[in-house]
Amino acid sequence: MTDRLGIFGITGISFAIDNAQENSIMIEKKSQKIALIGFVITLTLGIHYGWLIEPFFRHVHWLHALHGRFCYIPIVISASWFGLRGGIYTAGLISVLVLPYILGQDLETHEIAGEFTEIVFYFAIALLTGALIDRELFARKKHQEAQLQLERSQKLSLVGKIAAGVAHEIKNPLASIKGAFEIIFDRKTSDKDKGEFQGIIMNEIKRIDNTVKDFLNFARPKETALDRFDLSQTLDECLRQVEIQAAKSGVEISKTIEEDIRIMGDKEKIHQAFLNLLLNSLDASEPELTIDVKLKAEENRLIVITIRDYGIGIERDALEHIFDPFYTTKTTGTGLGLPIVKSIIENHNGTIKIESEKNEGTCVSIELPSLEEKKNVDQNIIGR
Repeated sequence: MTDRLGIFGITGISFAIDNAQENSIMIEKKSQKIALIGFVITLTLGIHYGWLIEPFFRHVHWLHALHGRFCYIPIVISASWFGLRGGIYTAGLISVLVLPYILGQDLETHEIAGEFTEIVFYFAIALLTGALIDRELFARKKHQEAQLQLERSQKLSLVGKIAAGVAHEIKNPLASIKGAFEIIFDRKTSDKDKGEFQGIIMNEIKRIDNTVKDFLNFARPKETALDRFDLSQTLDECLRQVEIQAAKSGVEISKTIEEDIRIMGDKEKIHQAFLNLLLNSLDASEPELTIDVKLKAEENRLIVITIRDYGIGIERDALEHIFDPFYTTKTTGTGLGLPIVKSIIENHNGTIKIESEKNEGTCVSIELPSLEEKKNVDQNIIGR
């Protein structure tokens, strides 16, 4: 209990430190903006008072009118960065700072009226710019909140779907295990039947174990370890791994693999993805059918892997959901295989596409970024 409290305390402190650092960065950026606005105000007032330009041009009416327009610049900048409030504050500050110029000069009545009209324009520009900026920020904030709400809803929906899928996949084996135990402990059950039901219990326990492993791989995947490895060799190893199963099923596997194609990625995860796809093709293939496996490097420095079977195929409606977690058309399986494969491929900056027709077969196409030019081609047929 103390350890847990300690962990929670350390986590809380770490979270507080992160927030403090973020706030510090925001305050620093805000201070920099305010300092820049202050510099621009000083510069424009210097021009307005005639300290910077008039020594070169002397005092003329058109030049003074231009000076006044320069004061719009910091007002617009403040309104853009800080909204309506920032624009009004800056307009008010500039108005106060130009009053000594207006009241200290020997100006005619119409000239004074013109100066105060200029001040009115300061506030009008602040109101207009600030209101537009605030409106845009409000709309953007509402859009972001709607996006966050949608993402939360989608995540909650996915969590519910995953929970229901895991419960379903575990509930059925548990029911089988319960029924098997009841039969085993029945005195009327023969030793032969007891041995059979003991095997059923072991198989159902393995099924639960595989479900949990698949769920953990999907929900909490291991970090991708990027290393340079031979993709051709990895695919060949996967083919040798399924060779016995293909021979038992009477399925022929034809391979066309370019040698020595290397990529930067996680060999273990790519092996897992290839093996999953090959096993899917074997499950879908009847005896005497063929699975075509190809690996080649394209001219655009992309590696293309295709696994083509001529089995039962996938219906069009089901094809839209094959990457959804826990969706499966098989009588066995968790429905997490293809989502995990898709995640692995995308984590390697690749793409995966599946095309299928009912009773005509399925073609899986994967594209991965390559490192080297293509070399020799290894053509062979394994299986039957």
